[in-house]
Amino acid sequence: MELREVPHLPGRRGRGPFLAADRARLRRARPGGREGASLIQIAVCGPGDCTETERRNAREAGRLLATRGAVVLCGGYGGVMGAAAEGAREAGGLVVGVLSGADRTQAHPGLSAAVATGMGQARNAVLVGSADAVIVVGGSWGTLSELAHAMRSGTPVVQLGGWHLHDADGAPIEGPPNAATPEEALRLTGLWP
Repeated sequence: MELREVPHLPGRRGRGPFLAADRARLRRARPGGREGASLIQIAVCGPGDCTETERRNAREAGRLLATRGAVVLCGGYGGVMGAAAEGAREAGGLVVGVLSGADRTQAHPGLSAAVATGMGQARNAVLVGSADAVIVVGGSWGTLSELAHAMRSGTPVVQLGGWHLHDADGAPIEGPPNAATPEEALRLTGLWP
């Protein structure tokens, strides 16, 4: 397998340069300083109660990520999270759910693995902190929390529908780029052409 170095993205604290190989995107120098290759991890975040359009977009985003060899991270339940898991699994991908509860029995059946944190919504910080980029599909209060954690940490974030924030005077607040399609969302992460 041939590896080639991909330029380091600005604002990517401790995640090291990216490497590309065949179908999978690999990275070197994991957080914690150990050398070795690991798969790119992309969080797909969104509400458990979503629209049909959000469900279709999340499913397609999950499928596209799996075809590019990325591990799909999600909140591990239904709605956008479940749709992303289904799309990734159908494409042969790996999906890890970071659950808010301490019990894995409520996890979506499309997950490859479930991490039961028992942390409630604090798990949002764990989810986005484990991601190399975040794709936000739709919006809810929990989703806004995930978006905010990612923005503050410098993790690349792309919105596919969802929130539009304004200041006290009604002027739009600059935030993550908005994608019109799942394909554009993947491109806007900066990890794929």
